[in-house]
Amino acid sequence: MALVTVSNNSLTAVTALPASVPTGALTLIKSITASSSASISFVDGASGVVLDDTYKSYIFKFINVHPSTEADNTAFHFQCSTDGGSNYNTTMTSTHFRAANYEDDSDRFLSYNVTQAQSQDTDFASLINGSIGTDNDQSASGFLQIFNPADTTFVKHFISTVNSYNLNNVCMVAYNGGYFNTTSAIDAIQFKFSAGNVDNAIIKMYGVS
Repeated sequence: MALVTVSNNSLTAVTALPASVPTGALTLIKSITASSSASISFVDGASGVVLDDTYKSYIFKFINVHPSTEADNTAFHFQCSTDGGSNYNTTMTSTHFRAANYEDDSDRFLSYNVTQAQSQDTDFASLINGSIGTDNDQSASGFLQIFNPADTTFVKHFISTVNSYNLNNVCMVAYNGGYFNTTSAIDAIQFKFSAGNVDNAIIKMYGVS
């Protein structure tokens, strides 16, 4: 394996990277297809799920998440566990802002949503803004990334971006970021709606090399 060397302030060609250098490659760990499911959980060590120090970050991709129930402020949200999924109530602090454009071009906006932000809360955190419509063509798609969940020194950071087709025929993208305020290892994560079931969804879990 050739290493980078410096000569007269120039670099030689690199033919390979050391094995310890992150590549950013995604390894599919688990794919779950929901159908009238109350919740979708990924628990370390269960059903082939790996959520430990094997990877320094994990990405969850949501594909066409569709609710069974339409109600004001029905949230597609998530929480994490430090006890193998017995409890999903890890303390978190987060931010939430959104951008929207109405299908009929009647309005558009970009704003911070203080009601969706968390301040040392143990509630589930919303990944969308407002409610996804239950029309057959309405759904939400996006991703959530959690960093170093198995670490026992630092808090656990996360970011997410999810776009939804809102019940009012609005294109709504929500941006979230925050941290789980725990030095315990996170070993499980759960997704669900605040009301009703997940009528349809594909959620894929990846480890980031």
